[in-house]
Amino acid sequence: MAIEKKTIRLLILEDSQNEAERLVSLFRNAGRATRVHRITSSDELAEVLQQSWDLLICAPSSEHLEPSEAITAIRRQSKDIPVIQLVADNDSDAITEALMLGARDALPQGEDERLILVANRELASLEERRARRTAEVALREAEKRCQLLLDSSVDAITYVHDGMHIYANRAYLKLFDYEDGEELEGMPMIDLIAGEDQARFKDFLKNYASGESAAELGCSGVRADGQRFQVRMSFSPATYDGEPCIQVVIRAENDNAELEEKLREISSQDLVTGLFNRPYFLELMDTAAQRAVSGTQIASLAYIRLDRYGEIAADLGLAGIDLLLTDLANLLREHFPSEVQLARFADDVFTALLPGQSPQQCEEQLGGLLKKVEGHLFDINGRTAQTTLSIGVAGLSEQTSKAQEVVDRAHRCADELEGNAIKVFNPADELAAAANRGNLTAMVQQALENNSFRLLFQPIISLRGDSDEHYEVLLRLLNPQGEEVPPGDFLSAAKEAGLAEKIDRWVILNSIKLLAEHRSKGHNTRLFVHLSGGSLQDQTLLPWLSVALKAARLPSDALVFQIGEPDAVAYLKQAKALTQGLAGLHCKVALSQFGCALNPFNTLKHLHVDFVKIDGSFSQDLSNAENQEALKTLLASLHAQAKLTIVPFVESASVLATLWQAGVNYIQGHYLQGPSQSMDYDFSAGEE
Repeated sequence: MAIEKKTIRLLILEDSQNEAERLVSLFRNAGRATRVHRITSSDELAEVLQQSWDLLICAPSSEHLEPSEAITAIRRQSKDIPVIQLVADNDSDAITEALMLGARDALPQGEDERLILVANRELASLEERRARRTAEVALREAEKRCQLLLDSSVDAITYVHDGMHIYANRAYLKLFDYEDGEELEGMPMIDLIAGEDQARFKDFLKNYASGESAAELGCSGVRADGQRFQVRMSFSPATYDGEPCIQVVIRAENDNAELEEKLREISSQDLVTGLFNRPYFLELMDTAAQRAVSGTQIASLAYIRLDRYGEIAADLGLAGIDLLLTDLANLLREHFPSEVQLARFADDVFTALLPGQSPQQCEEQLGGLLKKVEGHLFDINGRTAQTTLSIGVAGLSEQTSKAQEVVDRAHRCADELEGNAIKVFNPADELAAAANRGNLTAMVQQALENNSFRLLFQPIISLRGDSDEHYEVLLRLLNPQGEEVPPGDFLSAAKEAGLAEKIDRWVILNSIKLLAEHRSKGHNTRLFVHLSGGSLQDQTLLPWLSVALKAARLPSDALVFQIGEPDAVAYLKQAKALTQGLAGLHCKVALSQFGCALNPFNTLKHLHVDFVKIDGSFSQDLSNAENQEALKTLLASLHAQAKLTIVPFVESASVLATLWQAGVNYIQGHYLQGPSQSMDYDFSAGEE
């Protein structure tokens, strides 16, 4: 799923322009794109509050507008803009005062890392609040549609709160022979139940409210004229007008009631074991997830897999394995209390839904099950069989919106076991688990979080006696098994997930750091760093880059930013603006993969480019005279425009004479040196 890249709309109350710019660069260095406005007066604040903003950062004080006034103005307008108040010292009174005024947090000025962490927390919280408000609107719309469906339903439906009717649809009124809903409002539902069934109905409601009862009840109903009839009621939790209540659906009993009940039972059962089947258990999981999200009741799912199932099935045969499964199902029934819902989930898998328990709380009970099964001798038609279990456990909590995710987590935990063991899902392992499963996006996210990408350097060597040191920076990613992931694969996944710009910034920052260290040893080195299509469109890149280069005390021309021709063609307007901006910063620009567009020189007209790297296809099979001519023609046109040319993929000495005659400025390839983790090529070796 692609992650939407969100620009933060940031307000800053700070008299110093330099300090405001420093704060903005903090966010940009942290990979957050920002649109910023600095407030200089109360009138200006009133004006900007007409727009939508994500965060306000207040300096300890301001001559133009006191932070307390800004916070008050936001509260007065009922704007949901989190405020972070900076304080001059770690003054607990000032912090408390800011929090009492309505700031979301207050912290000492200058604690930059903490500021970013707090800001990220508040921005995430703001997104949650906005999502909740959107969900509330959607819920109201859904409730309106639901009300229309209720009114027109052929089933008799009522909503009951504390045993009293609060709503009844037309079918319900007709069933009990009432003219108007107002006649039933405030009337206890028990009044519509026959006297001999009232005590049973009362007990049922009490047990249902505590979650200990089934969801169906059969009893006698009483119409307004006193006539009795048999009904079957289905109960489910609901809300009506924002109030928690019980929805009751009533169907009049008929001659086929027993048959219907039997069919319902069969449709929810596994035919071999008599436990619930997979579809019905997933419905139970959905209901449990709803209870967990609403805070009513947590639960845990145990994913119980038989070890060596294939081997045992081959040994016992189909009839024998069915007997073993039936015996195991009975063992599960005996082991777990009655409120635990059990299912046969797959051929070799049972599941148990344990209400009211966290995964940690049910570990002991599941450990007892492991021992019980390990020591149990299964009698299969006079033969003895033994087996063990692998149990994965995951919890349903207020953060569990999808039951299927819980099943997947418990399943993964069981799959990771060698046998006869329990593994409880750890939320912190989610990213690592996804990476282990080969999810490229997860691997990229993990590499960004753990700083675990690798940078390699491949020399770009002059054919014209230029002694400057040039290297192209190449990014590599290792999978959890330690194998290199093809760059095209993980970069494509990163692009889809909206992470390409983050990767670019990671590469730039780490290249700058390594280059500054390398140049301090007396090397006059330049690095070619690739920019993705996403970075071409990122308007915050140039100001961020300016700050990063100054901080590293590097000359701007130490970096050559390389843009691929396909990206330049696709985003020509943005590429033009970026190359002009880079020229303004005195950075060099290279256009790579050149020569494959329909009109490559048209692209060059619009871009401020210093180097042009020919597409690798032009340096293949240069023994062919036609290919040589095509390359020479392309190079001659580029040299006429005073562009420095680079030919990559030089794999043998045989092409060097051709390239030299064609006037190529620089070459790159495995013949000279492949990508290496260090910048150690001897550039003086080739000088005559």
